[in-house]
Amino acid sequence: MEASPDIRLLLAILAPLLGAGLVMAAGKRPNLREGVSLLAALVLFGLVASLLPAVLAGEELRYTLFELLPGLSFTLRADALSMIFAVAASFLWVLTVFYAAGYMRGLKEHAQTRFNTCFALAIFGAIGCAFSDNLLTLYLFYEIVSVCTYPLVAHHQDGEGYEGAKKYLTYLTTTAKGLILPAMVLIYVLSGTLDFATEVQTGILPAGVHNAVIVGLYVCCLLGFAKNGVMPLHNWLPSAMVAPTPVSALLHAVAVVKVGVFSTVRVMLYVFGADTMERLNLGIATAWFVSITILVGSIVALSKDNLKARLAYSTVSQLSYIILGVALLTPTAVAGGLIHIAIHAFAKITLFFCAGAIYVATHKKNISELGGLGRRMPWTFGAFALAALSMIGVPPVGGFISKLYLLVGALDAGTIGILVVLIVSSILNAAYFVPVIYHGFFGQPPAGDIAAHHGEAPLSMVIPLCLTAVISVLIGVFPDFFMQLASAVMP
Repeated sequence: MEASPDIRLLLAILAPLLGAGLVMAAGKRPNLREGVSLLAALVLFGLVASLLPAVLAGEELRYTLFELLPGLSFTLRADALSMIFAVAASFLWVLTVFYAAGYMRGLKEHAQTRFNTCFALAIFGAIGCAFSDNLLTLYLFYEIVSVCTYPLVAHHQDGEGYEGAKKYLTYLTTTAKGLILPAMVLIYVLSGTLDFATEVQTGILPAGVHNAVIVGLYVCCLLGFAKNGVMPLHNWLPSAMVAPTPVSALLHAVAVVKVGVFSTVRVMLYVFGADTMERLNLGIATAWFVSITILVGSIVALSKDNLKARLAYSTVSQLSYIILGVALLTPTAVAGGLIHIAIHAFAKITLFFCAGAIYVATHKKNISELGGLGRRMPWTFGAFALAALSMIGVPPVGGFISKLYLLVGALDAGTIGILVVLIVSSILNAAYFVPVIYHGFFGQPPAGDIAAHHGEAPLSMVIPLCLTAVISVLIGVFPDFFMQLASAVMP
């Protein structure tokens, strides 16, 4: 398939980069600083949206900046897979700008200029990953995301913040440099290119490569992209919860973890290819491997009283749905896994937005302290309930669609065991989300708790979380847009 050169790809990654520079220039002028962030977010979303008609028509758009060696270039590409991630990330950045302004001002947080600058740089890295046309470009942007989010995790500049940020950066850079980088070098030596294949079936590894080498490279890539949260390399994710809630929302819904699963999926399908994975049984082995993360992450979430910690382990579990769907290698399962990228993004950012709104309004972090708050904060807890239903997979919310496709895909693949894993995991999802909702609406506040008299958080926080909750429902009722993109990846 011929790809048309399109400068909008370059402009799309430059928009958040330029926005970061302008935020730094705005300095301590909060209205100008946040206005610049909003403008950059709107420009990025507009550019991404402008690419949709061509991609939906079956085109692949590319833009090459420079070539280092034959088969080794810095090239951008927009296709159906990249657009699922790019559309969700760029749109949610717009809403997060409003939310972050309310949160940071409400708590009178320090270093807000640095915060907004690094936030924009993280989106720059995430969009770069979405539009990468080869493994080299993907790796460079992947590392940019890791480095630029370190100051966000360490934002509070206390012992806990520095320790969480240290663990975060150590996990992610060590795995990338120790596993992805050597695998990338060997792939280039074997195949003479790092360019992603244009079809998901073939991959880029030539015939004749020993099976043991392919399996070794595959394991390096699966574990090396540790932002995907797969156990046992997941511990950075709950440790990063020391960051402000807008950062947690960024980490767990938009940029960081989605970069991890997106990179994993991209390499599975466009470096190794569905045919090779099926021939070596890598797909079913991966599905069973990530099933452990799905179940154990949910079980650990049940034990957490801290709301953000429970949401963090929920993320660990939910991310592996995406990898599991793709690993099953049936068109239905792949579509279910890929649409879960967007569905999880909207639902999980809603949940973290709600956690932040509760903290700003009441300074409460633990689920055991939330008794009766749903009656005082009905919009926040109502949005939380809708997003939680999506995570559980209850119709008509978006999560029902992705889980339905995953269930059907598991049947298509003849893996009854995986079907059982999906059902059990949904029951566990309900077990750790329903008590939060019940406690909020029907529980009783502790005696003399003055927080029970508080109302909603600022509108700049409540409106975005309500919008993302509503969109979670709309994706479930009208899934055609994301399903069209997801189905185009593996027709």
